[in-house]
Amino acid sequence: MSTEELLHRLAAALAIGLLVGTERHWRERQEAPGRRTAGVRTFSLTGLFGGVMAVLASSLGQNGGALLLGFGLATLLAAQLPFALREADAENKVSATSLVAALGTYSLGALAVLGDMAVAGAAAVAMTAILASRESLHGLMARITWPELRSALVLLSMTFLVMPMVPNEQIALLGGLNPAKIWRFAILLAAISYLGYLVVRLMGPERGLLFSGAAGGLVSSTAVTIANARVAAEGGAALVLAAGALMAGAVSCLRTIGIVAFIAPAVVGFLLAPLGIVALGMALGGFVLVRRTGADGAPARALDNPFELSAVLKIALLLAAVALISKLAAEKLGPEAVLAVAAITGLADVDAVALSVPLLAPATISLEFAAQAVLMAVGVNISAKAGYALALGGGRFGAAYAGLSLAAGALGALALFLL
Repeated sequence: MSTEELLHRLAAALAIGLLVGTERHWRERQEAPGRRTAGVRTFSLTGLFGGVMAVLASSLGQNGGALLLGFGLATLLAAQLPFALREADAENKVSATSLVAALGTYSLGALAVLGDMAVAGAAAVAMTAILASRESLHGLMARITWPELRSALVLLSMTFLVMPMVPNEQIALLGGLNPAKIWRFAILLAAISYLGYLVVRLMGPERGLLFSGAAGGLVSSTAVTIANARVAAEGGAALVLAAGALMAGAVSCLRTIGIVAFIAPAVVGFLLAPLGIVALGMALGGFVLVRRTGADGAPARALDNPFELSAVLKIALLLAAVALISKLAAEKLGPEAVLAVAAITGLADVDAVALSVPLLAPATISLEFAAQAVLMAVGVNISAKAGYALALGGGRFGAAYAGLSLAAGALGALALFLL
């Protein structure tokens, strides 16, 4: 290692300590000098200390170097622990965060010298962000419920424990389906839905129907439409509720574009114009309704937690069924039969079609035909939601939502034929 590179790496170690120390010092900036265990200077020196120990360790070989680095870490712990205990006793608090941050700073300073400086820097930024997010993270822990936490754990288990055990090959008995691919798409869809649910849950459904409707569109625009229709039927602000449902529909169209772009980029080009226009039309309709009422919020019914193990299994089965039926229909009855499958599925769900049919192109059906099947599902779903709005919400809600959503759908269809 040249002298210039060594200086760069030591500077990186010092910068890591300075970054972490700035956050630690800022949090206790009201304390008088001598009243904090470690601030910007101590953490800067800790990062540099880790870098210097790494330089010395690099000349002692693998075993000797490891012992020296471990000795340095133990020395740091012995030096700071008494002061951390005194500070905790004086302030009557129980927290090891600053001490752990110091050990992390030492380790990242050593990594900046012995390993990849970019990785060490990125880890330091991530650690500082976690330290700075104390209030947000504590608030999240206070607000999240056990079913929501359990759902997150199930999602992680399904992704990192079960996924490696699912066969990753086409199975003839399943019509040539790849179980790992189906499971991966089910997990992806569940994760998107759960993220949307958390956004609504954490911000509260009463903070504005446009915003909560947009977040709800990541979960299920159909669920948002039905929930808002019921609230409107019970005397809620009909036009504002319709605006929220329209915004959910707009986000749902964008979500469909994103899903297809992720799994079948060659197909998404046929969807951008029609679905983009539908999304724009619904969003503009929602804003117009809000401006007419002069309000930006109204009570909305909270969505149920969308992610449970049974829900994931149902999603996986639905995806497998739609994929298998679409493939058999295309092979036995011709590509046109796929449109019928998409139309029937679209009465309840668009995602199953968006995640399965595009994968048939170009081997079984053409790219354009796959896009038409997705658009068919979206069109039927828009019509179905308009029917739900009229039947359940009635009056102003049903008329406003059905009229504007169907008008946006018609514009999207017109764009499909003209472009």
